[in-house]
Amino acid sequence: MRFNHVANRVNPAHFQTVVDMFVQQLGFVELRRTERAVWLRQPGANVDLQLSCSDTGHRDVDRDRSQISFLSATPEADLARLASWFTARGLPAHVGAYSDREFYLDVPAAFADFVIEAMLPELAAYDVEV
Repeated sequence: MRFNHVANRVNPAHFQTVVDMFVQQLGFVELRRTERAVWLRQPGANVDLQLSCSDTGHRDVDRDRSQISFLSATPEADLARLASWFTARGLPAHVGAYSDREFYLDVPAAFADFVIEAMLPELAAYDVEV
């Protein structure tokens, strides 16, 4: 088997706003869409992101342990910019920190089981040949 994509759950009321953020702010391309899901890919990436509508009223309390993660030279500032983008669209958002090199964005009304993480590129500089 070959790794293809990961899937995360989004509140249906804010589904299109979340998709718009990935497309408009992070350059993702929509690959396919069904009634309840969309598959996205960021140019240059080789793993896709599926976002699925989830009507569940339950929000994982430890969702900050499940991330859609990005590398950035300015992770906190980049997530603050995305938080402002969501807030301007009526969705409260906040940025937190795992450390001084890793940060996360939560949009509680929209993200059911994940946060968006941004971290310094050095954290992904693995000394392993793949």
